[in-house]
Amino acid sequence: MIGSQRRALAMIELSRSSWHYRSSPRPRVADPVPQKARRYPSRIGAAQRAAIQDEILAGWSTGVSVDQSFATMWDTGVMLASRRSWWRIAAAIDDQSARPVAPTRSTNKAPRPAPVLKATGPQQIWSWDITDLRSPWRGVAFKAYSIIDIYSRKIVGWRVEERECDDLAKQMFETAITTYGAPSVVHADSGPAMRSAVLKDLLADSAIAQTHNRPRVSNDNPFSESEFRTMKYRPNYPGIFDDLDTARAWVDTYVSWYNTHHRHSGIALFTPDEVHNGSWTQRWHHRDQALQAYYDAHPERFRARPHVTSPDPVVGINLPAENDPNRLHAA
Repeated sequence: MIGSQRRALAMIELSRSSWHYRSSPRPRVADPVPQKARRYPSRIGAAQRAAIQDEILAGWSTGVSVDQSFATMWDTGVMLASRRSWWRIAAAIDDQSARPVAPTRSTNKAPRPAPVLKATGPQQIWSWDITDLRSPWRGVAFKAYSIIDIYSRKIVGWRVEERECDDLAKQMFETAITTYGAPSVVHADSGPAMRSAVLKDLLADSAIAQTHNRPRVSNDNPFSESEFRTMKYRPNYPGIFDDLDTARAWVDTYVSWYNTHHRHSGIALFTPDEVHNGSWTQRWHHRDQALQAYYDAHPERFRARPHVTSPDPVVGINLPAENDPNRLHAA
């Protein structure tokens, strides 16, 4: 054979130890002793194992962990074995039913009650959320904050930043409250910024209650989600924003259009500004006059005299189904 044994074994991808044991195999033992049962100088004796097991079981019966039992014995000056050995002995105990189980988030399945909110006019309930605006860089997105009045659908607060931040959310609410006044309730999902102590203190100082989504429930915040969908499905939505200033400029333009020009299907095709300030009633009269004139000119196109729909008098989140879905009509 040309070359060394090491090179030859490397060519057939066989280790030297495997070659050694295959060429010089050990004689088989008739009754081999399992590794766990073999004796070695550092092995803990049966008496000590039994004493440690008794201490562990005694601790479990009082709701004490293995670490607690180990430390208690150690503090009395008795060292039966290492801490890791105590845990090995605990894992080897056949009956684990007495072992205390600490409650964790994964084992706590208590359902959170659904938020039930009802608004009969503007400035009663605000909903807010944060959505991502994509940037040219992978894994980087600008954050668009938005507060919406769920009755009028008016965006009463917004800003675009590089990150989610409690203090930035607080500043947005301070501006919105100063401009429009304080609502009765602010609703949001359960994100860190939404549950921050900074925002909670601000709202509490203004006597504003807070509600939050249930875990893993996607329809507890429908108004903010719907507004973000409207934003991202605009025909001129760029999809990717080159920088923060570009994102801010686009969102400013969008909010102005949304509040003053967007004929919102959820509020009978009136604009959020009109419903928020009550001027929709005048436009309702204009629409009704045009509709009735159209009916008088072409009654054959109708089965009955038509009427103009109005924004729903009651808007809410998780409200029970109403048997009488009549809408409010202007007099």
